[in-house]
Amino acid sequence: MAEPEGAIPAATVIVMREVPGGPPELLMVERAAAMRFAGGALVFPGGRVDPGDYALAAVLGVGADDMAARIAAIRETLEEAGVAVGVSVTAGAIPELRRALYAGEPMGALLPDLRPGDLVPFARWLPNMVTHRIFDTRFYLARAPEDCVPVVDGNENVRAFWMSAAEVLAEADAGRASVIFPTRRNLERLARYRSYADAVADALAHPVRTITPWIEERGDGRHLCIPDDLGYPVTSEPMSAAMRG
Repeated sequence: MAEPEGAIPAATVIVMREVPGGPPELLMVERAAAMRFAGGALVFPGGRVDPGDYALAAVLGVGADDMAARIAAIRETLEEAGVAVGVSVTAGAIPELRRALYAGEPMGALLPDLRPGDLVPFARWLPNMVTHRIFDTRFYLARAPEDCVPVVDGNENVRAFWMSAAEVLAEADAGRASVIFPTRRNLERLARYRSYADAVADALAHPVRTITPWIEERGDGRHLCIPDDLGYPVTSEPMSAAMRG
């Protein structure tokens, strides 16, 4: 299948924190309703890979595309939700760091001790049957820093919170939240894990391959499908349901 032209490189982080006696909770943010992409939807923090991310990746001297995406994921999680993954930052330093990043100061100078290797590749999605801009998004797993408290960026997002994957899906099914197709499929996969270690083990067992959903005509109508060998428990869904978010 040909890849969509002009896809925008992007990165997102599935930040997980352990909960005694229960499944891990995920860091979710609610997009502002006015946003052109996924307005009003619950998503994982992330965004596009900027030129500065590529420049820093080149300085670090390793796999440019993956490294730039990891850097973008670290930056966006800090900017959007005030949560520092892949870097050592004290809680008290985060507000000033976020202001500096929003002002465009170089990330390499602000955060010289980046640990992009802390992020574990989980998935890569490249939809092509969408009306909005097309994003080529790499998803990474990261363990939540201890006692981190997410904040709202006041720009793209209106809410930031912790919730298990199963609870987010229940909110969406009850009509109290909106999730887009890739987010739903990832939440279904994440709902199977009982710990961060489970998530990492499953990610390592399923090497990342770009997922571009396709439509199949079946006896009961058209279905939106994804590959069945990448660890996802649900790999097809009627178009009427797939488009509900």
